[in-house]
Formats: sequence, C-alpha cells, structure tokens
Amino acid sequence: MKTVTIRDFRTRPRAVREALAREEDAVLTANGKPLAIMLPVTAETFDEALDLVHRLRALRAVRDIRLRAAQTGANRLTMTQIDRIIAKSRSERKAQARRTGRH
Repeated sequence: MKTVTIRDFRTRPRAVREALAREEDAVLTANGKPLAIMLPVTAETFDEALDLVHRLRALRAVRDIRLRAAQTGANRLTMTQIDRIIAKSRSERKAQARRTGRH
C-alpha cells in the first residue's frame, strides 16, 4: 500500500493519481499519522465503494455497542430484564409527554 503525505497530495496531485492507479489503494498521512485510505473509483464502481464504506461504519457501530454492553454488563441481561427496562422507558416517556403536553 502506497503512503501519500498531505503535502504530496496538495502539491503533486497528478503523481498521486498515477500512484493510486498503480497501487489500487493508498494511505494519506499527516505528520506521519494515517488520516485516510484512498481507493480509486470510477463512475461504475463509485456506488459499490460507497456501500462498502457505509457497511464498515455499521460494523464499527455494532462493535462499539457490543464493547459498551460488555463493559456495563448489559450483555448478560435476560429477555425479561430487557422487557422491564423497555417498559419502564416507555412509561417514563409517556409521563414526560403528558407533563409537557406532547402526547
């Protein structure tokens, strides 16, 4: 994988485009730290590439949710406990709506 600095990206865009075409992907860095991953796309592959980015974001979100659940112990709740939490939350939301006149 090719590494491209912000400076190269700004001052030599043609060279970066050519390297990207050869390497098929590159890491964009700022001060030696990864900033972005660049992938070549065409009009035909753009939607597919964007879909993959969205899937990656969703996978990260699920990973974070699972991690938080493990840290808080929520991953050990039974369905009965989950149902009670949901019922309590709904009840509190309805009470709040009645107090504020939004029901």
